[in-house]
Amino acid sequence: MRRRLIPFALPLAVAGLVLAGCAVTAQPGSSTDTSTSTSQTTTETIAEVDSTIPAAAADLLAANADGTVVKDDEWSIADAVDVTLSGATATSSSSAVAVDGSTVTISAAGVYRLSGTLDGQVVVDAPEDALVVLVLDGATVTNADGSAIHVVSADDVAVNLAAGSTNTITGASSADADASAAIYADTDLTISGSGSLTVTDSGNDGISATDDLAIIGGTITVDAADDGLRGKDSLVVKDGAVSITAGGDALKSDQTDDATQGYVWIAGGTIDATAGDDGIDAQTDAVVTGGAITLATDDDGIHSETALAIAGGQIDITRSYEGIESADIRIAGGATSVTSSDDGVNASGNSTSGGGGMGGGGGMQDSGETLTISGGTLRIDADGDGLDSNGTISMTGGEVTVYGPTSNGNGALDSNGGITVSGGTLVAIGSSGMAESPETSSAQGWLAAAVDGSDGSSIQITDATGAVIASYTGVKDFQTVVFSSAAISSGQSYTVTVDGTATTVAAGQAVSGGMGGGMGGGRP
Repeated sequence: MRRRLIPFALPLAVAGLVLAGCAVTAQPGSSTDTSTSTSQTTTETIAEVDSTIPAAAADLLAANADGTVVKDDEWSIADAVDVTLSGATATSSSSAVAVDGSTVTISAAGVYRLSGTLDGQVVVDAPEDALVVLVLDGATVTNADGSAIHVVSADDVAVNLAAGSTNTITGASSADADASAAIYADTDLTISGSGSLTVTDSGNDGISATDDLAIIGGTITVDAADDGLRGKDSLVVKDGAVSITAGGDALKSDQTDDATQGYVWIAGGTIDATAGDDGIDAQTDAVVTGGAITLATDDDGIHSETALAIAGGQIDITRSYEGIESADIRIAGGATSVTSSDDGVNASGNSTSGGGGMGGGGGMQDSGETLTISGGTLRIDADGDGLDSNGTISMTGGEVTVYGPTSNGNGALDSNGGITVSGGTLVAIGSSGMAESPETSSAQGWLAAAVDGSDGSSIQITDATGAVIASYTGVKDFQTVVFSSAAISSGQSYTVTVDGTATTVAAGQAVSGGMGGGMGGGRP
């Protein structure tokens, strides 16, 4: 078939990373003469980098392999062949649709509209160069012994949710089955449209593709024993409303053979996920540039093995063990809130020494991880370390508020390689036993104060003239406040007042007795 490289959804396209669209039946007025089967591959590319995506995310996306998507304007519903599902059987006028008992097999490229109820399985076994579009228009498919929709062979498959339709797909697949999901595609898979889809799998995954999985529309509800959405080569969500309950990971990409694949990119839409493992789990990169995302997880909120960038959107991690974890973490935009029972944001993974600093149970050496904050807003409520890195923490912009641990075994700030601040606003409120401050070499001034506060305590920072620089409210017991902004000048005196009790400090002087290194700032 013809495959062309096109912008996924401007202004989301970046140089070097585009989603390959699959052109099928020519639309009225089109000069392109195509079919739903085969044609030559073209190499149209995007010439300009979208300037609205910060480089922190654009660089990661540009280094990854192209994803594949079947857009709704690349096929026509007028070409659809009706497939009527009727209990334990089905009927269709197409010779490409075979019915054997309760198994419906589609063997050729084309557009197929499914409606009715089937207690059985829909199989796509088409040529390797075929595009197959399944339009679900009031379709219910239930398979008590495996996947309900199983794509055995094709080039690309799209599942389109017809406008106003309600569709239900239920499977009972097992982990060792050939098709281990209620909707399973051994090819690229796109979910699109404006209808609704409920997917349930009591044995394994909800929706799974061995190649690229793209969600570009629809109201999708997934309840899976293991992973909710899984695209082995890549998982991209651009649009739609997705709700996931998963025993394993909610959204996952796990290709291990190619460093340019195995990524998750959230570019838009809304996601509400509850997971027994990670909310978002990427073998390589996890990138968020848009959407709204709510995650409640028993392990990490967002996890990647290589790099993780947040450059837009709204993220609310309401429950997690660790909120955000990767070896290379870049916060460049968006509004992010994290609640965690351990570390809030943890840059780790380059060594086997465990978590950052003493709080993570590992060594104190700098093992090369990086946590870089250049924009956006980040709010952390952590029972472990707030901002944690086995390597360095660097802040050049943005607004970060950390409500750190009450235990002295962890700190609101914790790094092995030092903390530098040259822009933005940082406040870290937490315990005193492991308190750490930025390096004295930081370009932007900072202060640290030993105080005594609790949930509901008022915190006010004033300069030598009494002018208020910042105000906060405590959410748990705390003994230290670290603050940095453009309003702080090194060597000047400032007052931190907690519930009426004033503590005067000199900017650039760390709290003695903690991990701040006394007068020098940073680590000892």
